[in-house]
Amino acid sequence: MYEVDMPETDTPATEEPDPRLARYSRQMLFEAIGHAGQKRLQHAQVALIGCGALGSVLANTLVRGGVGFLRIVDRDFIELDNLQRQVLFDEHDIAQNLPKAEAAARKLRKINSAVEIDPVVADANPANIEGFCAEVDLILDGTDNFETRFLINDAAVKHGVPWVYGACLAAEGLVMPVLPHETACLRCIWEAPPPPGTTPTCDTVGVLASVVNIVASLQAVEALKILTGRLEDLNRKLLTIDAWRGTVRAVNMQSAHDQGDCRCCKHGEYEFLSGERASYTTTLCGRNAVQLLQPAGTKVNFKQIAARLGARTRPRFNEYMLRFAVDDYQITLFPDGRAIIQGTADAATARGVYAKYIGT
Repeated sequence: MYEVDMPETDTPATEEPDPRLARYSRQMLFEAIGHAGQKRLQHAQVALIGCGALGSVLANTLVRGGVGFLRIVDRDFIELDNLQRQVLFDEHDIAQNLPKAEAAARKLRKINSAVEIDPVVADANPANIEGFCAEVDLILDGTDNFETRFLINDAAVKHGVPWVYGACLAAEGLVMPVLPHETACLRCIWEAPPPPGTTPTCDTVGVLASVVNIVASLQAVEALKILTGRLEDLNRKLLTIDAWRGTVRAVNMQSAHDQGDCRCCKHGEYEFLSGERASYTTTLCGRNAVQLLQPAGTKVNFKQIAARLGARTRPRFNEYMLRFAVDDYQITLFPDGRAIIQGTADAATARGVYAKYIGT
């Protein structure tokens, strides 16, 4: 059901090797992938939602592994404390004032020019996620919040696209592939995201770069199995990892699907995709910041806004974003009117700052 329709066999002895695959020679020596699997990867299309800690490792691994097309969707820009664990970025990217999706794309094209990279600087939300995930063979979770993961789950189940869930916090992590209508989906296990403030965050307990790499690498392994058609080898359990203690547990969640009454995969109710549970104001994990979305179709003129703000706010802009500081706030504005207001975790305060300095 989920196999990409590319009937390849290993290269016959009389066939000339494809020089485009030479860089993957060590990967093709692994019997489960081989030449046929590598050819599948060459034609595979993947959507990566989120390019922070998990996402940057996933993007790096898949591009080096030869996936044909990678769409990177990320709403954020790079900050100094990202560099501890977000492997595609460096201080130069911060100096260049680049959003994560664009900075990642520039690095990845240098790593493997044969892979098509489609960077999308946007927030994944109910209005756009189906477009971002259209015509892909796999969706990868590189996000840092439950709401977006439940949104991914809705889109994946609705359209029958496999996806790989991953999460990490402190020294612990979770990994689980989802084959819609076959294995447990996210809502089979958790009916709804936990209420804000009820669970630890990276701001309260931190995160180790080592567990990020472990979780993303395990996600990438499951991605390779799906993309090369090796579904019989897929780990169909929820892996729980404690990197500090050196333990891994595999929890069988199949009964949650088989015996459960999931509103998403059993009843086709896509509450997150419909926008019923969507929020256009989001407090960002560990950032003392709020993201504000604007109605679809909004466009802003950075040059006009910068001129209106004046030199006292020190506005800087390029084609991707405008940044300025005022009072105790750092504001980052994107072309579609979306903004990240740093300096407050209060949504009402953030909306007031936006209205005062950008407009309504």
